[in-house]
Amino acid sequence: MPVPYRSLLAAMAFGLSLSSQAAVLHVDVGSQLPRFDLVKPGTHHYLRFMRTPSTGANQPIDIWTREVRFEEREGKRQMRIVQRWDGVLPKPSVRTFDSWFETGTFRPLSHQRISEMDGKRVVEGFVFAPDKITGMKDLAENTHKDLSVASGEPTYNFETDIEFLQALPLAEGLDARINFYHPGGSLAPQRYSFRVTGSSTIAGPGGPVDCWVIKTDYNRPGSESTFWFAKGSQLMVRQESPLPDGRVMVKTLID
Repeated sequence: MPVPYRSLLAAMAFGLSLSSQAAVLHVDVGSQLPRFDLVKPGTHHYLRFMRTPSTGANQPIDIWTREVRFEEREGKRQMRIVQRWDGVLPKPSVRTFDSWFETGTFRPLSHQRISEMDGKRVVEGFVFAPDKITGMKDLAENTHKDLSVASGEPTYNFETDIEFLQALPLAEGLDARINFYHPGGSLAPQRYSFRVTGSSTIAGPGGPVDCWVIKTDYNRPGSESTFWFAKGSQLMVRQESPLPDGRVMVKTLID
């Protein structure tokens, strides 16, 4: 039986443990996230690389910068997440993302992407509404001006999942069911399961880090990605995702 969101919060308030059994948590857009205060202003860098287990080879892909800001916009204090990807594989490239959110709930408002490679520039812009995601009509050069994707329920922005997961009540046995949409992607908005399967201590930029271990198959059974989130800050330290060709995509925190 899924555990209602407010019931889970009540259990947390009374110090009840979730470790004895899995607790299914349906996270709905607009809900106040209990650990949103862990998403703090600041910048973190990740190295992305491809690991080939059969040979032990590691091939760098890019340096990934993620910055969280809180700014006044339209008379409201809103959260802004800015990302930059400086790539070397398959060839030099730069991608920048600019995303806005409602503070406290992580409800997405807008999302922009600019990709540059081989002298070519691609601009993409999206607006999130309760029942659909549409292209930004007034964004110059927007290649998705005419996009309109219906959503049976409000959806979160999949391209900011790392910070979103940081704001959840991570605990042993938690199974968070989250409606995500990758802006402009081919898949419709849908619920994904992110399960806290245990704990592990792994290497971090400043030494060993005690982490929650989270797994998801992205609704593709047989291919499971693993995340490690630091228990104190709930900051993502590492992610590993297996690929069909046997290689593993790794994202690891640098600073």
